[in-house]
Amino acid sequence: MTAGKPAGIPEPQLDDLYQEIIFDHYRSPRNKGPMPDAMVSCQQDNPFCGDEITVELKVADGVVSDLMFDGRGCSISQASASMMTEELQGKPVDEALEFAAHFRGLMQGKDDDGEWDELGDLEALKGVTKFAVRVKCATLAWSTFAEAAGQASHDG
Repeated sequence: MTAGKPAGIPEPQLDDLYQEIIFDHYRSPRNKGPMPDAMVSCQQDNPFCGDEITVELKVADGVVSDLMFDGRGCSISQASASMMTEELQGKPVDEALEFAAHFRGLMQGKDDDGEWDELGDLEALKGVTKFAVRVKCATLAWSTFAEAAGQASHDG
């Protein structure tokens, strides 16, 4: 069995499971919508495919106290943004930035020594790494978060 694969699940069924996780976050995104009282709002887009993401956040006592995204794009960009908000909300800003950098590194094929299996739903995005053109879709929200968190740290 390869690290990170649930025991007893054949590869095609695992791919279906991961695809379902992505579609679930796409169809029912978590923390999507405007944040009227955001401390920081940053927007980025991917001109190659048309994905647009806005990340808004609040920081209290050095912790990401609220994190939302808005925008439009493919299922991968929207699902990744949804998963990102769940993963990073409540973390200290430094830890959230470190996690975001680590995730972007994994998506770009760096630092991959079996660490995917520790990422929960984010593991569903591992298959995207096989398609270089789609990696930007999966990392767009994470880069936007890093920009926003950097601004919040600088401003706050």
